[in-house]
Amino acid sequence: MNKKTVKDIDVKGKKVLVRCDFNVPQDENGNITDTRRILSSLPTIKYLLENGAKVILCSHLGRPKGEVKKEFSLAPVAKELSKELGCDVKLADDIVGESAKSLTSNMNEGEVVLLENVRFDAREEKNDPEMARELAGLAEIYVNDAFGTSHRAHASTAGVADYLPAVSGFLIEKEIDFMGNALEKPERPFVAILGGKKVSDKIGVINSLLEKVDTLMIGGAMAYTFFKAQGYEVGNSICELDKLDLANELMEKAKAKGVKLMLPIDTKLGKEFDKDTESKTVKCTEIPVGWEGYDIGEETIKLYKEELEKAKTIVWNGPLGLFEFDQFAIGTNEIAKTLADVDAITIIGGGDSAAAIEKAGLADKMTHISTGGGASLEFLEGKKLPGIECLQDK
Repeated sequence: MNKKTVKDIDVKGKKVLVRCDFNVPQDENGNITDTRRILSSLPTIKYLLENGAKVILCSHLGRPKGEVKKEFSLAPVAKELSKELGCDVKLADDIVGESAKSLTSNMNEGEVVLLENVRFDAREEKNDPEMARELAGLAEIYVNDAFGTSHRAHASTAGVADYLPAVSGFLIEKEIDFMGNALEKPERPFVAILGGKKVSDKIGVINSLLEKVDTLMIGGAMAYTFFKAQGYEVGNSICELDKLDLANELMEKAKAKGVKLMLPIDTKLGKEFDKDTESKTVKCTEIPVGWEGYDIGEETIKLYKEELEKAKTIVWNGPLGLFEFDQFAIGTNEIAKTLADVDAITIIGGGDSAAAIEKAGLADKMTHISTGGGASLEFLEGKKLPGIECLQDK
């Protein structure tokens, strides 16, 4: 990575504003149900504390849309951080107001303050320069370690870098190194697995990956658009009728590039969107009217596994079925188990894919799980991410 990191600057005695991604899921009682994003931020925070910095953390949580809403408070995060860091993480009542100024004005080395949810201020998502300047006024150095929001140009992710020396934390460095290396100099064979609902969401990624991979596997609901493009019946399956020409173009491009484009050969169908719905498996060319495709079938799983076992680099973005319902999670889970066993670099591109891997209990078996769904998608697509572009070059 050609961006400066926290190791490239002197932080001793300095107030350092760190943008983290503490957008963590919680249950109805406000208990955090998945601490992965908090744990991912600890190496950077601990490094700063060990090197004498005064650490000011900020993050968003949920979508409060510029209003103060108690259910989106970072109070549970402050509590979890206090436990993980073994010190009292003070939570400000606001972002750039009296409470934030008071708590950050006379900090000692090794102290941690967490600002309240940056999205409680409507100016955050507009990348308002005034808010960015006020945030910058609390600190002397800016560190972005929120890969999950680095594809957004917001006041706390990009704007603040106009007013402070800006560098990367270890999490962003790790994300860029893993995904960057996979894309630029992969060990081959290089296989990408793409799932999810819509071809339209992944056009850029498919186009980008067709320039780089040896094999591209398609799964999830977007496969049915490819079947329809070949003239097959897809029943009630999700299908983008306005993207049939595009699906054909992508298949042609794969052929021209010598990329093996693999589509499911059988599919598990359901009668209706219900976890206990009647289901059956058929060939993908024989989907009956009135049924909807919810997972890849056993023959496809076998075919995909054989291909993955030969791979040396695997990137996976998007589940291969309706993994939230157990009877349609089999494809996703079986592919996850294969990735856990293969002798290859395995990179999971955040979002639902990461959730599926977590649910399968295989997270620790993957080489790298990205903390950013949308950000990792845009990175795989080759787009510039504003939250990274704004950081100082080495």
